[in-house]
Formats: sequence, C-alpha cells, structure tokens
Amino acid sequence: MFRLEKTDGKARAGIVKTAHGDVPTPVFMPVGTQASVKGVSPDELIEMKTPIILGNTYHLVVRPGLEVMKEMGGLHQFMRWDGPILTDSGGFQVFSLAKIREVSEEGVMFSSHVDGKKFFLGPREAIQAQIVLGSDIMMAFDECPPWPCEKERMEESLARTLRWAKVCREEQGNSGTQNLLFGIGQGGDYPDLRRKSLEALQEIGFDGYAIGGVSVGEPENLMMAAIDHSEPFLPSDRPRYVMGLGHPDQIVRMIGKGMDMFDCVLPTRVARNGTACTETGPESARKPTWTRDEKPIVNGCGCYTCARFSRAYIQHLIKAEELLGLRLISLHNLYFYLETIRQARASILAGRWDEWSREFVGRYRRGGKEKEQETNDD
Repeated sequence: MFRLEKTDGKARAGIVKTAHGDVPTPVFMPVGTQASVKGVSPDELIEMKTPIILGNTYHLVVRPGLEVMKEMGGLHQFMRWDGPILTDSGGFQVFSLAKIREVSEEGVMFSSHVDGKKFFLGPREAIQAQIVLGSDIMMAFDECPPWPCEKERMEESLARTLRWAKVCREEQGNSGTQNLLFGIGQGGDYPDLRRKSLEALQEIGFDGYAIGGVSVGEPENLMMAAIDHSEPFLPSDRPRYVMGLGHPDQIVRMIGKGMDMFDCVLPTRVARNGTACTETGPESARKPTWTRDEKPIVNGCGCYTCARFSRAYIQHLIKAEELLGLRLISLHNLYFYLETIRQARASILAGRWDEWSREFVGRYRRGGKEKEQETNDD
C-alpha cells in the first residue's frame, strides 16, 4: 500500500498504491470539491501530470446526491477522471459550516447550504457515501474544532473523533471494500492531545494518517508546532497527510518535517483574484509592470499558459474580466504547485533536500517581502 523509497533527513519520498494507480510522494492534490477542479478540465489535469485529486463527501452528498452518483457509476466515471481520488469525509464542514449544523454522539445534522434541507452524516454514513463515490482513499469522519479552543472542549471533541474513527474502521471492514482509509489526528495546539490522538488511531489501525485541525485560523508558528508535536507519533510505514494547506513555502517546510501529502484550494482561489504563483512569491497580474511585458508569468515554466501567453495579455484579460484570464492563471498556479513538489521529490531522491529546500524557501520568502515593499512604495 505504501512503499518508502528514500529519506533525506526527515524528508521522505515514497509511493502510495491505489486501485487507480500509484501516487508518488510527496504529492500535492488539486482540490475538486464538487467533482471539478475549478476552471480546469480533467484532460488539462492529465496534461500537467496530476497524480491524484481530492473531492468532498459533504458537498457531493448535497449535490448531486448519492443516488445520482451511484447511477453515474461513481465519481471517476461521473467526472471522467481515471486517476486516484481522495475524498474528505465532511469532517471539515463540521468546522466551516458551524452555523448550520448540530453535533451529537451519533454524528452531525446538517442544514444544506444549498436549499436548507436537513440531512444526517455520521461515521457510518460518511464511509458508505465514500464507497458509493468510489474513493481510492477515504477519510475517517472527524470533528474539526475551531481555533482557539479551550482544552476541555478539545478533549471532548477528540474523544468523539476517536470513537467515530473506530466506527469508520468497522464500517470499512464490514463493507469488504478495497478502498484505503486514513485516520485523522486532532488535538489543536495541545501537544499531549496530539500524541494521544495519533497513538489511539494507530491502535485502531489505518492505511494512512492525517493531521487535521491545522490552517483553521491559527498563526503559522502554532500550525508548524502542531506538525512538530505530531510527527514523532506517526508510523514511518504509512503515508502522512497534512490537510488543507498551504502556501508553497509552507508545504516545502512540512515536507522537511516528514510529511507526504497535501491539498489546498489556494492555487485556483488566488487565480480568481488575478494572482499568480511564482518562485519569488505571489504576484498580482494587475501590476503596472505587466501592462507591456512580453514575458510569460515565469520564464522557463513548462505550463500551457507560460508556453503561449504574455503577462501583458493575461493582465488585459483580467482587467477586461474575461474568464480565460482566470483559467490561464489557474492552469499556471496548479502547474507551479505540482512542479514544485516534483522538484522536492527529485531532490530527496538525489540526496539534495537541504540545499534545494533552503534555496526554495529563501527565494520565495525574500521575493514576497520585496513585492510587499514595492506595493507599499506604490
């Protein structure tokens, strides 16, 4: 299921084997919440050598619904994607949709954000739904508490998450599915709870382990501390997934802390605001310097956008509110993330992780500060 190929310090290169193909790690997973990576077709994802994408159980249960998904033959057939798919269980929506849900011991009663209809999602239902979707990697149903969170409240939430994790594992076993199942560690910024969570999950036994409850509003130093507190209690023979982040430099730093798998909506979200990802940090396509710039977004970038179009043209599209502009930046940003992680993996296999990662993070952060100064000067 998981083969660790090489380590360089704590950084790891490996392979996750799934029913729809092997996933080389470290890996970035573009987010296709509603059976679509926003603005990008499956063929375009294939063209940029995307190893795996992510879907969301809550959103697909709401729309189009499990009956439709079953009739359509599952998520792969529905969206015409033949590669691996990981699905989040809906646990994050326990956090993000706090105003329209009620949590009980059995699970969560949601009010649909689309039409207000109530529906129930618990650990058994989440696994059953992901089996219908045909997920290659299913996630256990968990409760993702907000930040900040008092320790007593966090302990109650963690106990519930661990009880739900057992139910998820039982449901997976009873179903006979070959889909992989990852457990999700919680615990907020409490080191003892992070340890307790991961040790309990290993007693249950999962195919992989995720660190949840990060990038939920906490400052970066606490986010990184949560990874540091978790890493010693993650088994080396299973993939390690940090959920829901982040910026390219953050992902590179987390690879250096021994993490393998990442997802984030940022590449396409910032593209819709006209922001492009570069090795020297994010850059707005609205900058005056782009107006007559014949160069691509990034010189030497192998993406479709940079191979064909100038900064000047992309800025024109953004200012004219043409949808093509948002698509072109989305294509570039996704390629940038995927290529960055491919380079990270290559550096681990070559024994050059420290050199490569220091250079990448340093360049990215220096460039970001310089651009911030330029903006302030304007």
